[in-house]
Amino acid sequence: MKSPLKWSEDGGDWPHREASSFVHAGGLKWHVQRMGEGPPLLLLHGTGASTHSWRTILPLLAKDYSVIAPDLPGHAFTAGGSWQGRSLDGMGRALDALLQVLEVEPAAIVGHSAGVAIALHMGGKADKPIPVIGYNPALMPFEGLGEQLFPAMAKLLLLNPLAPRLFAGIARIPGEAERFLKRATNSQIDAEGLACYSKLVGNSRHCEGALTMMASWDLSAFSQRLPGFTQNVHLIHGGQDNAVPLSSAQNAAKLLPNCTLEVLENMGHLAHEEEPEEAAQRIAAFMQDHVLHPSQGPAQ
Repeated sequence: MKSPLKWSEDGGDWPHREASSFVHAGGLKWHVQRMGEGPPLLLLHGTGASTHSWRTILPLLAKDYSVIAPDLPGHAFTAGGSWQGRSLDGMGRALDALLQVLEVEPAAIVGHSAGVAIALHMGGKADKPIPVIGYNPALMPFEGLGEQLFPAMAKLLLLNPLAPRLFAGIARIPGEAERFLKRATNSQIDAEGLACYSKLVGNSRHCEGALTMMASWDLSAFSQRLPGFTQNVHLIHGGQDNAVPLSSAQNAAKLLPNCTLEVLENMGHLAHEEEPEEAAQRIAAFMQDHVLHPSQGPAQ
């Protein structure tokens, strides 16, 4: 599909459609889902995903918190912006503009994969550092040649306007999106989640958004900033993650001053979607410890 996803058609059966709204901020038309009342909690998905990745977690957290989950720039139903705006700094600025329009100051930020990097970036520059809980964090450069080759490959693909369409076309082959997701993440998720990912990766505009995000990031430079993030951070990583190796999360945890790391031995890259109820419990426990009843001193 060449055109962007259409809410009136593609969003007809989107999880929690009733919680969705569209907000103009920072030159973008954002798709945002909001639910619940209480301390504000911002949820940021990873590259190639959308609000749907929080579909089960969202209503569980909404019992005690005001939860805000946007589609990131270039992803799913959020429209507008440029390639330059898909950088880490660009996404941070765009999200700041969105939060200003929504009149929200997050008490904590939850991120998945690349969303953890955005969470740290935003939380670290706030007047009062914002605590972060991150699932399967993508915070370190790829090992070996991958550090240089992976972003370069994404940029080369973008130079070919047919590349996103080709990828999306392959993804629309029956069963291919599910096979791709399994290979890439080593996670098994429910049918609703698979249907959403199939719709996303089958759309060339969404694929282009994910590629521009990968091509615009410099994780080598970002990893050097990790010692400067002083907020409380709890990282949770799937031991069977095919996308981000466990060693990457371990190395990041060593660099973050106030960080704890929890390893879920049998989970893949989409650990928060594999066991969403447990993920919601972990997030709520983190909120209790570091937001509602913050401990004195750094996390141990």
